[in-house]
Amino acid sequence: MSIEVADTTMVQGEADGRFAGLTEAFRANLASGEELGGSLCVLVDGRPVADVWGGWSDAERSVRWQRDTLTNVWSLSKTVSSLALLLLIERGEVDPDEPVAAYWPEFAAAGKQDVLVRHVMTHSSGVSGWDQPVTADDILEVDAATDRLAAQAPWWPAGAASGYHLLDYGHLVHGIVRAVTGRSLGAFVADELAGPLGADFWLGLPASEDGRVSPVVPPPPAQLDLSALPPDSPAVRTFTGPVLGAEITWTRAWRAAGVGGAGGQGNARSVARLNALLAGRGAVDGHRMLSPETVERVFTTPVEGTDLVLGLPLRWGLGWGLRHELSTSYIPEGRIAFWGGWGGSLVTADLDRGVTFAYVMNRMSDGILASERGRTYLRAVYEAL
Repeated sequence: MSIEVADTTMVQGEADGRFAGLTEAFRANLASGEELGGSLCVLVDGRPVADVWGGWSDAERSVRWQRDTLTNVWSLSKTVSSLALLLLIERGEVDPDEPVAAYWPEFAAAGKQDVLVRHVMTHSSGVSGWDQPVTADDILEVDAATDRLAAQAPWWPAGAASGYHLLDYGHLVHGIVRAVTGRSLGAFVADELAGPLGADFWLGLPASEDGRVSPVVPPPPAQLDLSALPPDSPAVRTFTGPVLGAEITWTRAWRAAGVGGAGGQGNARSVARLNALLAGRGAVDGHRMLSPETVERVFTTPVEGTDLVLGLPLRWGLGWGLRHELSTSYIPEGRIAFWGGWGGSLVTADLDRGVTFAYVMNRMSDGILASERGRTYLRAVYEAL
């Protein structure tokens, strides 16, 4: 049974009584100012058992976060881009073990003829960013920026190691989707995923929806020190090509571009509903879009080792992160696909328990993987279960 969360000054929505610890943790962070505004959603077998939101949509605390408030979810966008490729894999239009160039011939340039679709999805393609010079404005011209990636040489041999595709993951997926379907990644997501599932998630937000967007509050100054690394290392080249400030997400150009690796506009409910396709082994609310066999491919033949860009020991499945004891032990054991967004947002899809969890907020923490707030909420979810 769900109960209405009645504290209209802080937390609104509905949550099953066993998730009181989750809503209390959210309320405490809002009250202390750790949170400005945000949303949490837990689905069990695709159905909501907690769907709450609260706080403020703006840094001036003049506009409440509403049920339909959207914000930039950063790298949670990658999970939706990955779903687009899974859908094409399901339909037999893409094979993850075929070269990218089999679908997108231009990508074979400069020695990339052996880069597989699987290498893109496991962040091991060798193409984790753009050759310099490149600006933030350049990557918002998505087609042109995608073509630039096709023309350049890889920075390490495909499949040899992972190197987080920080900003260009969605461009690479866009290149494949565009070549196979004739549509942009954003249009494909709207037509084939968000639309059919009723998920309020956008890769390319119309100006008519701008009034619902909560601008992110940038994180503290970055603590990342690249000075000890060679200038030609994948980490330095990825993080400086281009350098991106969170403030770019306040612009109409960013929201319209539909950057599939970092520019998705959504909330916890929409992110959870889309990722529930994994937790539900390909189906949500009886709406089957993927076979269990296609979903299982996320977990087969992962790429594991020290990531060349993030410098952490990571384990990459086909499009999602998988638990690694040394770096992501806060993820429960089992078949759980997850990822986080810059500033602390988090989504997990648990196939063993049929549970999907998503957390989206506007006040960014430092770091790329889950924040302490996100880890606290995730612990509360599993304690309730």
